[in-house]
Order: sequence, then C-alpha cells, then structure tokens
Amino acid sequence: MTETGAKKSDVALVCIDVQRDFVPPPTADGSEAEPVQRIRELVATARENDVPVIFVRELHNPSLVDLGREVDGVEGLHCIEGTTGADFVEGFGPRPDEYQIRKRRYSAFFGTDLDIVLRGYGVNTIVLTGGLTDVCVHYTAVDAHQHDYHVRVVEDAVFASSPPAHEAALAAMKYLQINAVLDSDDAGALIRARATGTQPAIAAATPV
Repeated sequence: MTETGAKKSDVALVCIDVQRDFVPPPTADGSEAEPVQRIRELVATARENDVPVIFVRELHNPSLVDLGREVDGVEGLHCIEGTTGADFVEGFGPRPDEYQIRKRRYSAFFGTDLDIVLRGYGVNTIVLTGGLTDVCVHYTAVDAHQHDYHVRVVEDAVFASSPPAHEAALAAMKYLQINAVLDSDDAGALIRARATGTQPAIAAATPV
C-alpha cells in the first residue's frame, strides 16, 4: 500500500460512459446487451485481483454552458445532470474506494484528472471498455496513446453507434498500437496475470 492507501498497479480497467443514454437496449429475452455483461464481468475480475477500476461518466450542466460542439453532429442532447439518462446502468458504478471521472468532452483525459489518477496508481497500461467505440472510447484511446500509455480496447466489451463504425474505430486504434484490440477473455487474463506478476500471452508481441 502507498502512503495514500492506494494499491499500486501497472494496469487499470477504465469503464467509459456505461450510462443509460448510451448503452444498447436489452436483448429480446430482456437480458442486458452482451457488451454490458462483459463489462460487468471484467469489473468483477479486476476487483477480485485488486486491479484499479476507474469509472468515467459524461455529464453536462442543465444550462448547457459546458456542452460545446457535442450536438453539432447527429447526437442529440445527452447526459444532462439530474436526468436518468446520465445515470450509470442499474447496479453499476464505483465503490467508495474507487474513482469516478466526470468529463464534459469525448476524451476521458480532456479537462479531467484521469492522467493524475492513473499515474498515482502507477499504471502504464489501460484496458478500455464502454462506449461509444467510435467516439469516447476512440478519443480516449488516442489521448492515452499520446500520453504514452499502452492501450488495450476490449472489442466485445465496447459498444458503438453502428457496426461499421465499431469496426472502423477498432481498426484505427489498432493502427496506433498493434496489440490495442483484444477480447474479454484475453482482457481478463491480462488483469489476472498483472495481479499475480506473470505475463499473459496476449502481450508477448509487445512487452509492456
């Protein structure tokens, strides 16, 4: 433990905008969409292995003074403070010992203390989940890359504005870092391996 009580870890799980305004609708049988289920599983795995989980939440003031250009495209108003759409999905969110990042723009790094928190934990690799693959996840991955973090985007634990946009964004992130995209099984293995001090096969091509 550090003097502040935070456990040092070189990997962190970052959950981006798992909020009611963004998550895919339930399946025909009423179950949560697969990406949301995978995110919950990875959160449980990280907690079981003492790997930090950081929850990112987009919020805008009802006055819209902080909205900027976010509705200049096809998106309508979203994540307005005090609305149910701005809430995390049921049963999801940080525990008292976990960190929540509130952001006003797409990237979780822009105008937030995410970089300070990650460096406080000693993180050099971030595992990204949530949405949207082609918007907030992509922008966060790019900024993480430019802040010299290793990025791992969990392809079945992110959700996008459309299937083509999902695939294009994954390809763009993989262009920046060859090993940037992995599935939830490999992400879980990465988290467990880091907790035990071993090296998972997924990272063999580019040690981090």
